[in-house]
Amino acid sequence: MFNTTPREIRAIASRHLILGALFFLPKPRKLSLERRLRGKEEYRKLQEADWVLMSWGKSGRTWFRVMLSRFYQLHFGLPTENMLEFDNFHRMNPAAPRVLFSHNNYMRDYLREWESLEHFRGKRVVLLVRDPRDVAVSQYFQWKYRMLPGKKELNFYPPHGAEVDMFDFVSNPACGIPRIVEYFNGWARAMPMMGDNLLTLRYEDMRADPASALQKAVTHTGTSGDPAHIEAARDYAAYENMKKREATKEGMRASGQRVKPGDETNPDSFKVRRGKVGGYRDYFTPEQLAAVNAMVDGRLDPVFGYAPE
Repeated sequence: MFNTTPREIRAIASRHLILGALFFLPKPRKLSLERRLRGKEEYRKLQEADWVLMSWGKSGRTWFRVMLSRFYQLHFGLPTENMLEFDNFHRMNPAAPRVLFSHNNYMRDYLREWESLEHFRGKRVVLLVRDPRDVAVSQYFQWKYRMLPGKKELNFYPPHGAEVDMFDFVSNPACGIPRIVEYFNGWARAMPMMGDNLLTLRYEDMRADPASALQKAVTHTGTSGDPAHIEAARDYAAYENMKKREATKEGMRASGQRVKPGDETNPDSFKVRRGKVGGYRDYFTPEQLAAVNAMVDGRLDPVFGYAPE
């Protein structure tokens, strides 16, 4: 009921109508147009958002979002069946913030600003980061077992059905470790511009102390957290509980669907998979591991704290 607004429905319908009318365009031009149309809608939301949760895919955003949703539900006295999605909580209680969850992917195409992060100036941003090596490995399983063919095409991943091994995937400059390092470094360069408006949360620190990470985020974004609500949100989103709810198809809905595995018989297809810090080491030979480390060591800005192996 509260998840999709008439404005969002119109935006989605308009995008499909435009793309349908231009079916004759070459595929690259249609994909470029779709990215810009998505970026236009996301940029509109950015202007209205009270704050932004920024991340690269597979950096722990779903886990953080479940914690944050539960905290806001308790803090603002909201129903518990849906996760936070931009302004759905705000429409139920105007005191609840409008939160944009973004990868800053499509907005760059719409604004034609592939390097600058100027459009975030003045906005409160929580930047969620994770070791690029763990991100890339997790993204490989997402691509292989969960990602829809159209999204692979739209976001420059290897095509659906392609035979790509993990090392080749994480080495891919379009979607692997080099691209993730470039993304993080862009935010490092923007830190002086963002000043106190930017809070960086590391996935590894969140795993060590989820309650502290959530407390920092809600304090930074203007909602003082009751310690009891923080702890309840932490417990609700605990890894074991998230894994159990995905397996049993229980829990809060997101975009009208519960978080669920791509294949219930394949543990690598689960949204909540392992969450292991440094788990990337389990997937490569010593020679490959040296190459993987070289993609980060000396290339990723040290501000994020991912020291060389």
